[in-house]
Amino acid sequence: MSGHPFSTPVASRLEEPPAGTSVHQVLELVGDKLAATEQVLRCHLESDVPFIEDAGRYLADSGGKRMRPALLLLAARLLGHDSEEEVTYAAVVEFIHTATLIHDDIIDHSDLRRGRETVNRRWGNSLTVLLGDWIYTKAMRMALAHDNLEVIRQLTNATLRMTEGEMLSLERLGSIDLSVEEYFSIIDRKTAYLFSAACSIPCLIRPAHPEGAIPLRSYGRALGNCFQLVDDLLDFTASQGELGKPVLSDLKEGKLTLPLLLLLPRVTPKQRQLVQFVLEDRAFERTTAQEILDLVDSEGTLAEVEHMARAFADEAREALAFFPPSDARSALEIAPEFVLNRRS
Repeated sequence: MSGHPFSTPVASRLEEPPAGTSVHQVLELVGDKLAATEQVLRCHLESDVPFIEDAGRYLADSGGKRMRPALLLLAARLLGHDSEEEVTYAAVVEFIHTATLIHDDIIDHSDLRRGRETVNRRWGNSLTVLLGDWIYTKAMRMALAHDNLEVIRQLTNATLRMTEGEMLSLERLGSIDLSVEEYFSIIDRKTAYLFSAACSIPCLIRPAHPEGAIPLRSYGRALGNCFQLVDDLLDFTASQGELGKPVLSDLKEGKLTLPLLLLLPRVTPKQRQLVQFVLEDRAFERTTAQEILDLVDSEGTLAEVEHMARAFADEAREALAFFPPSDARSALEIAPEFVLNRRS
């Protein structure tokens, strides 16, 4: 494999980390394989069905951080693997993520993702739901090529948990009495499980490293929860240009995220009603977005969520202490800072 990730579209998808650390330092270790993963993704989105060909090209050009593939490739390097197999699994994990995003956008009636029209907005729900099914099935067929059933088991388990999380989320959509415990149960399934699978699947590549599965699973799960909490924060703090979708879009879709869940028990009934109005209207009609932003700011819950996100980042780094020092371990230790400092 040739090429460098920072001479490909992959580079622009990664946020700048804190001062003193560069994207190059973190990802140059797996740069060639990340570029190869991108080629595999584009190759497997090709089809003689015109809609799949057009939508696949649109998805490939829409970008994405490729966070999960990068983590999988770094974990593979940590364990001493160097083959095409981890590239396949990196592409498979990204396809699973893509398929779930497609279905989520249909369910949420989303118009924008990463600053572009969603696939369902462009081609309609009927074709798009089938595209999500096609991409997921394609991912499973790709994974089967290496004849490792335990990898398939982990991938399907993660997908089942993600689907459960979406169901739990939909059941509580618009509910102002969602508990913090329910919230964490949902995000653990919807986000953290796939991170966990991405980080631990390299333990199953032959020669297998079963001893590394628990720490890498713990690392991925903690990092996934950190990622979701940062997502919650960005819905309040980032601009539409950074997010690629409107600010407070979660609330407008009927979803209560952690900053508001921490806020609601502390405010007056009248202030609580401001949030209730948005959940009922699915719009900022009786309440303005600025009123919600001011309310959250006054109670300091954004800082509390940031503190929780940092605790998950620390938990992820601590899990890596199981492994001896190496360049891959150092890169994985830095990854939580990318998550904490991202703006999209």
